Amino acid sequence: MSHDLPPLNALRAFEATARLNSVSQAAEQLHVTHGAVSRQLKVLEEHLGVSLFVKDGRGLKLTDAGLRLRDASGEAFDRLRSVCAELTQSTADAPFVLGCSGSLLARWFIPRLGRLNADLPDLRLHLSAGEGDLDPRRPGLDALLLFAEPPWPADMQVYELAAERIGPVMSPLFSGYQRLQIAPASALLNEPLLHTTSRPQAWPSWAQQNDLDAKALKLGQGFEHLYYLLEAAVAGLGVAIAPEPLVAEDLKAGRLVAPWGFCETPAQLALWLPKRAADGRARQLAQWLKNELRQSNYSPRLNSR
Repeated sequence: MSHDLPPLNALRAFEATARLNSVSQAAEQLHVTHGAVSRQLKVLEEHLGVSLFVKDGRGLKLTDAGLRLRDASGEAFDRLRSVCAELTQSTADAPFVLGCSGSLLARWFIPRLGRLNADLPDLRLHLSAGEGDLDPRRPGLDALLLFAEPPWPADMQVYELAAERIGPVMSPLFSGYQRLQIAPASALLNEPLLHTTSRPQAWPSWAQQNDLDAKALKLGQGFEHLYYLLEAAVAGLGVAIAPEPLVAEDLKAGRLVAPWGFCETPAQLALWLPKRAADGRARQLAQWLKNELRQSNYSPRLNSR
């Protein structure tokens, strides 16, 4: 006789049959066929080496061994159901902690937070800002929203939301605004461009997308983070390079303009979460983000080169 536990499917079939006193009702509850339950009961009896049921007219009757196993399995499955329900409720009640960069949080997420709360009232969202130090694998963080290029890590569930689109932006307060707003994109090769050390490839990537010589770019004032770069652009200090969603509100308000439009990069704005921690709330949030990004697309006029 084996001292290992019987197969779980066999125990589930037995527990349901013993509790309902019917193979047919057990099959219906477990969403399987009558024959499947009968086979699992036979597997269990063979594993234990005892009979659990005997014929009783047109039905079944538990043997003494069956009665003992019914009591033990019923108690065990009741406890499992209770704990699983507690865990599910605990997850539902806990806030969903989303990490993202401070610039993405301040310039895109917060202006839409009221709409998100109205559309998804059951999603208790907690936002955690950081720059380059956020990892959805760390305790206390459920998911991460970021711009990144595939391929994606094998241990991550990644919801792709939108292709990244970047473009030069400037303020009407900028001293070169009148001249540049009607100039071709190539005019920026003569400008000391605002840039950020956190995204050194942004300007070269844009230049290549516009058939311009990236080596001819002239970089001016630099900033550590994208948020500061865009604040400098709004203040009229020069021309900056930015992902479209992060300047959407500034473009609508006229604080910034994008005379040369935006072009796609290989990167995606995506929602990441560990596969081991799959959460239905992430799917719900991803769909909302995707719809919101689609609705906030910006389509400015484009100057010729």
